[in-house]
Amino acid sequence: MQPPQPPAAPGDSGVPEPIRASAPPVFVDPLLQQEPPPGPDAGGIVVERVVRSFGSVQAVRQMTFHAKPGRVTGLIGPNGAGKTTLLLMLASLLAPDAGTIRIDGADPVRDPRAVRRAMGWMPDVLGSWRTLTPHTILTTVGRLHGMQRAAASERADELIIMARLEELADRPSRVLSRGQQQRLGLARALMHRPRVLLLDEPAAGLDPTSRVELRELLRDFAAEGGTVLISSHDLSELDEMAQDAVFVDRGEVVGGERLVLAKQASREWRIKALARDAAPTAALSYQLANIGVAFDRVRIDGDVAHVALDSDADAADVLARLVQAGVPVTHFAPAVGDIERTYLGLSSGNHGGAR
Repeated sequence: MQPPQPPAAPGDSGVPEPIRASAPPVFVDPLLQQEPPPGPDAGGIVVERVVRSFGSVQAVRQMTFHAKPGRVTGLIGPNGAGKTTLLLMLASLLAPDAGTIRIDGADPVRDPRAVRRAMGWMPDVLGSWRTLTPHTILTTVGRLHGMQRAAASERADELIIMARLEELADRPSRVLSRGQQQRLGLARALMHRPRVLLLDEPAAGLDPTSRVELRELLRDFAAEGGTVLISSHDLSELDEMAQDAVFVDRGEVVGGERLVLAKQASREWRIKALARDAAPTAALSYQLANIGVAFDRVRIDGDVAHVALDSDADAADVLARLVQAGVPVTHFAPAVGDIERTYLGLSSGNHGGAR
């Protein structure tokens, strides 16, 4: 009896096994898995069966999630999904019609002062006292939180350096650019050393350096046990920052089968290779077809091939086949991150997605 032979490598028979659309395995990424929240006194942000209406318009319907301490959580959804209404309730500026909210264990309705002590709140557009300097603004915010004048001034000095506003610290805030205003807004949210950060579009207007600094700051804040909830439409930025994600649509948290299906949506991968005898895109297009990638899965854009693949396993298989075929691959990476992929899957599916 002959021992079993290993399967032939792709191309050994001269006809590679084609790579087409396939049914992906049922798998829920822990990043996107929504678990029932713990008891209302748990740390971080706990939202349980929260409802809020404006007349006949139900802006928030039975929302339930938990933004955990030590984690950065993204709040993602299209315009009109209920995010702003939810953020106002979390910030103790709007009362829910039903349900419970806890911020670091405090109820925003019954004890808003405790919530404001625990939370740093940075709305999308935060006005400033235009005639006051950034240092005076921060010191005043500290005093409003009960800090002694000397301690508030010292803390303001620290945050001015963090926000890279040293040269503007004693100039009227009206001279600040949009990005500088954003950095000042984040400094205001951090002034009283909160345990929870609630941020709405914090990276809007920031230059690339400031975006990197923001990511590092929020990761450090979470690593020290803080809770961060970020609402943003910049999904690529959230992919860099967030460890957890809460998807909302039409006033509800998206979960269950709909979230699983969205997570399993195919994703484009960008592929580049060194040119040999032919033009790089022509050669790559030919090589992809030669290793069995279906024609309708490939889109060429300049010198980059975009290949739609259903899973990371398919991507690894394509890369292995290209390398085995001797293709000099110089770039192979997903075109979008996990959060953006899931959001696009929700938007494109027939499940009541983005409006």
